[in-house]
Amino acid sequence: MRRRTFGLLVTAAVLAACQSQQQQVSSMQPQAIEVAQKRGAFDLNCPAATAQVLSNEMVQTNQTVGPMGWGNFPPQRAEYTIGVEGCGKRATYYVICAEGGTGCVAAGTQNTIQSNN
Repeated sequence: MRRRTFGLLVTAAVLAACQSQQQQVSSMQPQAIEVAQKRGAFDLNCPAATAQVLSNEMVQTNQTVGPMGWGNFPPQRAEYTIGVEGCGKRATYYVICAEGGTGCVAAGTQNTIQSNN
């Protein structure tokens, strides 16, 4: 009986962690869209450019702190692929927002800007 209760508690904790990660991704998404839209508007020379999220995920990487490798603290970051379109052109950006950070960074996943001409 104790094993089953423990198993249910572990399962509930894992599901709660997944939900909170998705909530974190969702909470950072408006800033990620804004960063990509501004970058796209500049790159495309189109102030009217619009942005939409194509994909998103929360990523954890192991980071060791201290000379002996004590304390593994996984810094989390939300990663988005965002498409920007306007003035007959399109571009795709990879946007990273660090949890607890001060902003997001947009990088071009493909530096070729597609034209709809």
